[in-house]
Amino acid sequence: MKSKFKDKTIAVLPFVNISSDKDFEYFSDGITEEIINALAQIGELKVISRTSSFYFKNKAFTLKQIADKLKVEVILEGSVRIASNKVRITAQLIQAADDFHFWSETWDRSLENILEVQDEISLLIAEKLREQLGHLEISEHLVQNKTNKLDAYEYVLKAKFHFNKWNPEDVNASIDLFNKAIEIDANFTEAYVGLADAYSFMATTQFMAPDIAWKKAVENTHKAYALDPQNAGVHYLLANLSFFTDCHFEDAFLHISKSVQLKPSYPEAQQYIAFLYMLSGDMQKAKHHLQFALSIDPLNQETIFYQAYFYYRSKAYDKAMPILDDLLLKNPKNIPAFVVQSYCMLFQKKYDELLARIENAPKEILIPHEKLGILCLTAIFKGDEKNALTLLNSVEKEAENPGAFQAHSYLFLAYANLHKNDKAFEVLENSLKMKSSVLLLSFSDPLVKGLVNDERYGVYHNKLYGKIKAEKSIAKKKPLLDNKTAVALADKILIYVDSEKPYLNPSISLRDLANQLEIHPNQLSWLLNEYLGKKFNEFINLYRLNHFKELAKNPENANISIIGLAYESGFNSKTVFNTSFKKEFGITPKEYQKKIS
Repeated sequence: MKSKFKDKTIAVLPFVNISSDKDFEYFSDGITEEIINALAQIGELKVISRTSSFYFKNKAFTLKQIADKLKVEVILEGSVRIASNKVRITAQLIQAADDFHFWSETWDRSLENILEVQDEISLLIAEKLREQLGHLEISEHLVQNKTNKLDAYEYVLKAKFHFNKWNPEDVNASIDLFNKAIEIDANFTEAYVGLADAYSFMATTQFMAPDIAWKKAVENTHKAYALDPQNAGVHYLLANLSFFTDCHFEDAFLHISKSVQLKPSYPEAQQYIAFLYMLSGDMQKAKHHLQFALSIDPLNQETIFYQAYFYYRSKAYDKAMPILDDLLLKNPKNIPAFVVQSYCMLFQKKYDELLARIENAPKEILIPHEKLGILCLTAIFKGDEKNALTLLNSVEKEAENPGAFQAHSYLFLAYANLHKNDKAFEVLENSLKMKSSVLLLSFSDPLVKGLVNDERYGVYHNKLYGKIKAEKSIAKKKPLLDNKTAVALADKILIYVDSEKPYLNPSISLRDLANQLEIHPNQLSWLLNEYLGKKFNEFINLYRLNHFKELAKNPENANISIIGLAYESGFNSKTVFNTSFKKEFGITPKEYQKKIS
């Protein structure tokens, strides 16, 4: 029997730092991120990624507006207060549709126990989500102890706080902090991953000499891999290194596939594998991964860019353009969006508009070779032979530099559009010898349409992208119990609840009932959903409602208020009682009381 319930979805909003010291904001952000990562390990639960959740930090949105933007059922919000060596963490879960706060909790702990507390908090949140939303299979632990050195952990939290600001000053600050964490704990994998990621950022943005930055990225990635070869973040970094430094598409694909397999809820990995599928030409698989990335990270500008890039690669330029317009409106210095929009304008024959745009572009938007290349392609598309020849000569001259990868790419594209196929393939061959990763991007671009019918195109396509091995499919989970056992246990549950009336205990939890029945909580959750068609809270509250009706019918209880009878039936919330009653019976408790009297 299949469950009738839809996807379970949650967004964890940034916990608010209410400490007297505002510098502890890094800590509240870190706690939030740890909870997001912990909940994301639960396969049946769709958790909005950090980037999209943190979009709402310090912004005036109602919970309903946030839920609508992120398409989630439940929102978790909380706060953190640090004083001396103590930390108080509060959290509450809210059903977004009706702004119903169905659970809250407070933890007072010593700071030195924070690593254990995060697991405790995440597990309890997961339990309450399962009771409200339906079956979730929850592990014994959701947060792995990555280090036993609190100082090292705090340095990593501070480093991530700076890194997530995505500017050279803060990323440089994060590098110092990651290094301090490593000085304290040389086996802290997350510190090496963060350090490698920071150096990759500095290399791709060229805020640091690329050869130095890439060398540091490689060094720290391999240290992280040696410590934890099953780390999704490590394989994501290895995929980037394989692509950008080794120009090896197949290795990049193997690593990103492994990253997705290890952590399906990793939006950056989902984006990246979609991107590689686009390059290789498998748009259907690209779309599948991209849609998933958009579902868990809908407000991330990078994810949205990949959506526009997908439309560009699909030659749906009219669909790509408004997305790129919006990206550039929010960030005029979004270089990838600017470049891809320029390509779209070539196909839309907006030549004069494009030329004006290129000439007026700030220096930080386009490096000289990018600007020269786009101007050259524009002249070729426009049929301006004189300018095309002059600009082509300039591109050829710049491409003589072995390290001028952008110039190599635009020379290849220029020859392809001038139908100089021999020249184009000559540039391609020479560039591959120099491991020019830009050619992996350019070779299958819509701009090389003139080469596709050349018999050499297929040969080089196989050489560049190889034969991608099928991703390892996630094995479909077998039912937790066979049918015979499930039917027997479902009967046992009903008999026990009828006879022992555990629902009269206002604080009964799914785990409590599972212990009383002597079965695993995952099995009880599954049985309630799959065989009895109820979420735990619905199941328990239905018994409470029926008990209330019996009490209300008894003349001896005529002097007891409705809410008094509700409390006698196991409810501990007037709102939950009224909401459940109306939902189950279609009338209010007062209307029911009038009806029976």
